[in-house]
Amino acid sequence: MAATGLLRRLPGWWYERRLVAALWPLLPLAWLFAGLVALRRQLYRWRCLTVTCLPVPVVVVGNLTVGGSGKTPLVLWIVRHLRDAGWRPGIISRGHGGAATTVRPVAADSDAAQVGDEPLLLARRSGVPVFVGSDRVAAGTALLAAHPDCDVIVSDDGLQHYRLQRSLEVVVFDGRGAGNRRLLPAGPLREPLRRLRQADAVVWNGTPERRIEELAGTLPQAAMRLVGQRFVAASGDARSCSADSLRGRRLHAIAGIGDPQRFFAQLKTLGLEFDEHPFPDHHAYCAADLSFAADGVLLMTEKDAVKCAGLVPGEAWVLPVDAVLSARLGQPGLFETILEKLNGRAPA
Repeated sequence: MAATGLLRRLPGWWYERRLVAALWPLLPLAWLFAGLVALRRQLYRWRCLTVTCLPVPVVVVGNLTVGGSGKTPLVLWIVRHLRDAGWRPGIISRGHGGAATTVRPVAADSDAAQVGDEPLLLARRSGVPVFVGSDRVAAGTALLAAHPDCDVIVSDDGLQHYRLQRSLEVVVFDGRGAGNRRLLPAGPLREPLRRLRQADAVVWNGTPERRIEELAGTLPQAAMRLVGQRFVAASGDARSCSADSLRGRRLHAIAGIGDPQRFFAQLKTLGLEFDEHPFPDHHAYCAADLSFAADGVLLMTEKDAVKCAGLVPGEAWVLPVDAVLSARLGQPGLFETILEKLNGRAPA
């Protein structure tokens, strides 16, 4: 129980701007992890470990930190723009939080407990094939075998999955930035921040952190906002409602995402007052988790909604969001950068 409590408190400590005393004993493990990360990267450079190139280009959307930073809505944004430009994309994902141990397709009616919450959300919203698997090469190969018309793959996460050759990398940061800038387990970083220099673009889902901006140098950078105004019924029927119709009622809001406060802040911008109920990222909900909602109305993210069917004791609404991106002045837009990379040209 003590170990479980420590694991739950780690993310809060990681995103302090200083190294809190409780993390000092973890520094030797962080140094060991840094050495292993560097060795693994070097083994791929020396070709001691094999890199596999799929027959179509691969766009990797990932992050340097653990936890959610807004990758899923960005993947949806990229896929939508690729389709509008005439491409036929597919999506691969690890399926984090799902119990599946083999590569499998994700359908709109798949079980989130098997395939993961984010892949299920992607399958329902994207309109393109989605495959999950811890081995991204195998997932991509299976997707192309099942859908030979697919001509580009977007990988939701996978920045550190070096066995899969990629055409370009998009790194996402949310408003928490890199926290204390330490590697796991003393901090939230999967790789050192200097790894950013090998990426192709950076997307800020929140206020940019100055140190990371400096490391990004001349890389194209874009600001991303998640926009949602109208709620839809969690039951899946066609009902919807505005924030105005919810004001003055007893509201509970849940968020099992990387940064629950991001969702709560969005609800507040809509003028809503509610009780906050944060949960860990990818939390597997049970009925007892939501018992408080019996005396009011439950508000949740789309990512939570795919796991809460049949668990909500009363009225519940979901806030769908869409990513809106804007490029930095004088820099190419993100989609322009992606197209130029896919077409084999350097960004202008």
